[in-house]
This record gives sequence, C-alpha cells and structure tokens, in this order.
Amino acid sequence: MADKSSSNAYWAANIRLIRVLLIVWGLVSFGFGILLRPMLSGVGVGGTDLGFWFAQQGSILVFLVLIFVYAARMNKLDREHGVEE
Repeated sequence: MADKSSSNAYWAANIRLIRVLLIVWGLVSFGFGILLRPMLSGVGVGGTDLGFWFAQQGSILVFLVLIFVYAARMNKLDREHGVEE
C-alpha cells in the first residue's frame, strides 16, 4: 500500500464497516431492547417476550456476532489492500 489513494480507500472502507456495525449495535441494544420493547412484548421467545429477550440475552449474542463479523471483514479488507499481517 504505497500511494495515498489506496490508503484513503482502505480507511474509507474501514470507517464504513465500523459505521454499519455501530448502527446494528445501536439498533439491537437501544432500539429493540428499550424503544421497541413494548411492540415486541407480544412475541414469545423461550418463555418470555421478545423485547425482554433482546434486552437481556439477544443483545449480548448480537454483540458477539458483531465481533466475529468485524474480525472477518477486516481480514478480508486487509488482504484486498495488501496490508495483512
């Protein structure tokens, strides 16, 4: 990665990935767990309603998935731009 344009493209892709994952994180944790909880209360999951499940269990599982998605996408992005370790 020698020239400035490829460096800018790499960081633009990196920031775009982070932005998308943060939007998903915010939607799941704040949106589904807090704001949309009353609307999700009629849907049952594992003996409780879906809003409570997102607030307690679902958001944690989504966070773990986001970590693995970020690692995989960054490895792919690093290979595409020639900066892999």
